[in-house]
Amino acid sequence: MLSDTALAAFRSALGGERVFDDAATRALYASDETPRRVDPDAVLFPGSHDDVVALVRVAVEHRVAITPRGAGSGNVGGALPSPGSVVVSFECMRWVKEFDPVNRLVVVEPGVVTEEIDRLARSAGLFYPPDPGSAAYSRIGGNLAMNAAGPRAVKYGVTRDYVLGLRAVTGTGEEICTGCRTTKGVTGYDLTRLLVGSGGTLALVTEATLKLLPAPEGVATLRVCFASNHAALEAVSRVMRQAVTPCALEFMDQHAIDAIRPTGAADDLPDGTRALLMVEADGRADDLPRQIEALEHALAGDGMLEMRSGFDRDAIAQLWAARRSLSHAVKRIAPLKLNEDVVVPVSALADFVDFIDHVAGAQRLPIVSFGHAGNGNLHVNVMVDPDDGDALARAHLALESIMLRVIALGGTLSGEHGIGTEKRKFVPLEIAPATLELMRAIKRQFDPHGLLNPGKLFPD
Repeated sequence: MLSDTALAAFRSALGGERVFDDAATRALYASDETPRRVDPDAVLFPGSHDDVVALVRVAVEHRVAITPRGAGSGNVGGALPSPGSVVVSFECMRWVKEFDPVNRLVVVEPGVVTEEIDRLARSAGLFYPPDPGSAAYSRIGGNLAMNAAGPRAVKYGVTRDYVLGLRAVTGTGEEICTGCRTTKGVTGYDLTRLLVGSGGTLALVTEATLKLLPAPEGVATLRVCFASNHAALEAVSRVMRQAVTPCALEFMDQHAIDAIRPTGAADDLPDGTRALLMVEADGRADDLPRQIEALEHALAGDGMLEMRSGFDRDAIAQLWAARRSLSHAVKRIAPLKLNEDVVVPVSALADFVDFIDHVAGAQRLPIVSFGHAGNGNLHVNVMVDPDDGDALARAHLALESIMLRVIALGGTLSGEHGIGTEKRKFVPLEIAPATLELMRAIKRQFDPHGLLNPGKLFPD
């Protein structure tokens, strides 16, 4: 437990109104979207960069581990407290420090909600491209920690591609500033890209300078129904081989379609639909017909049942809302969702999904697949009753089989959710020992006492 001396030091550094150690508050911050819970010893709510410097220095002095937290919406245990740690919640650091439309940038604190950044940008004819499904409630600090993405990543890239610079506090309580305010700069090592995706294990980000782009004039949507997963994913390969890059290319299998049926978004699908693609193009309004024609040509092929374009805005919004709610909707299938956001080469997607179906049959468990097919990034959800010990054991065997297959296909263990606590045992499958040791050495350089988000990212 946190000593009285350490607790008093945190209160002295931040003020008593920003330090809570009551049972109710600790319970609220004991988990993220993973099913496990660990009560922290206290919860701290810094309100400024200086507060973060001060609390880290107290943590170093008293050797108290820190678990950083945004909205707690991650599902790999990245914000799960380690035993004996304090949670540092950034939800009070919600200032937009600067908005510069001329130079197409915005400077924000880590507690700003992701969707608010895009809304601000669009007020000046710009937009912030990264669009994770949790954008309406996730915070930019968590997006930076996990290098979050979303449907638009197929054309525009991921969070890391839009971070110009960072202000952060290392595990020794030192302030560092990385990157610059320009889109070009090669002075020194690229520590900005190193910190983005590091899961709060190297430094606590207190400010981010983000790049913005001109907003597209228009968007056009296609909904394409297929008789099988294989047919849909072969169509994805055809799309990604031609010249027009869609701004979204999303896949849903039969289980995912069934999960969204209560919303009414699947009521008008043709009989026999067992897979669905959502495809969007954006850009100049006068160029959209050319893009849609090229995409329609690539999507057409064996197994396609129906292709609809130009359906009304409300229908498009309903279908996208259903797609973004899928992560929660699939929980109706079984109480526990073991979610993996793996990535394989686009050319291997069809074979990979066939393999997932084989594993589901072998382990007698429903496995729901959906996600960002244009990147080869699938959310593979193994659905299981946690009270059924035999089923839970089979679920973990299924996950191990899937991970081994991902690596065999030349893929990666995580596309946007990170590693956290839940995937770290699989990391040696992908990263060679010498490379892993170099990463550990970098961790020691930033955080010599091992206080920043311990128990995450690396295997024991």
